[in-house]
Amino acid sequence: MEGGFLGAEHILTPEGKFKKVPKKRVGIKGMKAPARGHTEIYDANGETKIGEVTSGTFSPCLKQPIAMGYVGTASSKVGTEVMLKIRNKMQKAEIVKMPFVESRYYRAPE
Repeated sequence: MEGGFLGAEHILTPEGKFKKVPKKRVGIKGMKAPARGHTEIYDANGETKIGEVTSGTFSPCLKQPIAMGYVGTASSKVGTEVMLKIRNKMQKAEIVKMPFVESRYYRAPE
């Protein structure tokens, strides 16, 4: 084993540094209808396909549709405007920070 663990050849370069990732997982909000799996994600102009939704639903906590998907690293910055092709109609959306809802569980002091 070159990198000291199984699968090292897939994530490390021969010099031992991490390889650049072509896609990143992002959160998406702002569309009118929920984007389901395999919905295409386009740039703000709606011309170039930059990714695909993996899952989406309506959030009862946020009272709006949310989705997760993979987009190219260049388009993964929070606040990036995107277009989603939902039911053959283009809808505006925005890349947002995940998790969508911060956890509010109690931690006992140590």
